[in-house]
Amino acid sequence: MRNKRFFIVLVGALMFGVLAAVSVSRYLSSAQAYSKNLNNVAVAKVAIPIGSKIVAEQIMVVQFPKESTPDGAYDSPEKLAGRVAVVNIAAREPITESRLAAEGTAAGLAAIIPEGYRAMTVKVDDAAGISGFIQPGTLVDVVVTIDPEGIARQDPISKIVLQNIKVLASGQNIDKPENEREATSVKAVTLQVTPEQAEKLALASSEGKLQLVMRSQIDQGDEKTTGINKRNLLGGDIAKPVPEPGSLKSEQPKTEAKPARRAPVSKAAAPSAPQPTPRTQVEMIEGAKKRNVEFP
Repeated sequence: MRNKRFFIVLVGALMFGVLAAVSVSRYLSSAQAYSKNLNNVAVAKVAIPIGSKIVAEQIMVVQFPKESTPDGAYDSPEKLAGRVAVVNIAAREPITESRLAAEGTAAGLAAIIPEGYRAMTVKVDDAAGISGFIQPGTLVDVVVTIDPEGIARQDPISKIVLQNIKVLASGQNIDKPENEREATSVKAVTLQVTPEQAEKLALASSEGKLQLVMRSQIDQGDEKTTGINKRNLLGGDIAKPVPEPGSLKSEQPKTEAKPARRAPVSKAAAPSAPQPTPRTQVEMIEGAKKRNVEFP
């Protein structure tokens, strides 16, 4: 009887042992297959500011599945050392080629200027700088008030000369502040312009007074204006409905043109109806009766 129980226990132990071995073997095979499907990806260990040069101590390597590996990713910190970031890279974020300047680029403002563009600084005050709310990355239009004849106080004109210009730096800061709602007073801003726009901006800043006009990030259209002088300024403006914050131009209410008023017609000027021609009347007496008879 004891041998029979012992035999049953032994068989059960062997079955559980075989089951455990098979499970472990399958797990190891699955883990080995999963590890073969992983790629090493270099990510930021700490936040890397825009325009700064990357050092190896700022990078660590983690594993990504092959199908989830970002395009242009690097697999080792050594390949990224000395490269310059053209955007802010957050901690634990993969560092890809699109986030880096070309090899050999120096750190600072020059690293974030696209090919074919230039950086140009203009002086601003609290009014021209929109009370300090112009930050790096803001889009602005440039308005100049200038005397077209070159003679002071002779009917100056105000005109938008540049549109949809990106602000590269506010003062000496090329990065957005932590709290973008807080205004920062600066004496100059640096704009991203083409060589032709740089020529216009140089002439406008030397011959007139500049004003920066902030525009929405979603509004990058081209507006055609004719400029304004004193004579046209006194013509007034038409009231328009105020759109909702952040609304698109297609979503904004449209102003309907009011029909022109007709000049009131004076009653005295209205033509009078023609008076009837009077007829000839003859009084006839018939006995004690009298009556009038009209003749045509």
